[in-house]
Amino acid sequence: MKLKFALFGLCTAAVSGYALAAKPVEAPGGQFAAEAEQMFLESFREDGPKEWKLRLMQDETMKTCGIYRDNPPRKIGEKLEKANKATIQYPASGKLMGNWKEGEKLAAVGTGGHIGFIQPDPPGRVKGGNCYACHQLAKKEIAYGTIGPSLQHFGKIRGNSPEMVKYAYDKIYNSNAFTACTNMPRFGLHGWITPEQIADIVAFLMDPESPVNKD
Repeated sequence: MKLKFALFGLCTAAVSGYALAAKPVEAPGGQFAAEAEQMFLESFREDGPKEWKLRLMQDETMKTCGIYRDNPPRKIGEKLEKANKATIQYPASGKLMGNWKEGEKLAAVGTGGHIGFIQPDPPGRVKGGNCYACHQLAKKEIAYGTIGPSLQHFGKIRGNSPEMVKYAYDKIYNSNAFTACTNMPRFGLHGWITPEQIADIVAFLMDPESPVNKD
């Protein structure tokens, strides 16, 4: 009798386990995600600048990465990467390496994009790449972040072949073309900096005369 009950228990557990496994799993994001998003949107003043609301609008990549907490299934990630790759635009001149001295300035600029009534950006303030917030670049700059990999000697190590130059340009323009839910901003896609400015930053990374590639 005990054996029968033991076998019955095992069968019941197996069936229950199968039922749990077969049950559709709720998409990541949680049951309160929509309510939290609505509360966030409503927290901004209606009489604020139009730019405030525009910067709150998420595209498909942002929404999807939020749902899956930056770890979407591979097939979904590949779809996002393909869509982002199609957005990349190049300078009218066709040159993907510009002036490294101008790129050096842009890499160090952390201003731009401030919103609010107290200290908004004054007209004409330059938006920079703020590259040092995440990366080590020129040796002379000792204050840098470590969220991203070190890019010191990037051109010396990687070379400056047309393929590598294009890779660097594409990565800066829209990093999600390479990693679906990367932390790196999509500088070109969002119009933060122009294609010509991106070419200058590429030169800062890859030109042999750039301080990034000097000892």
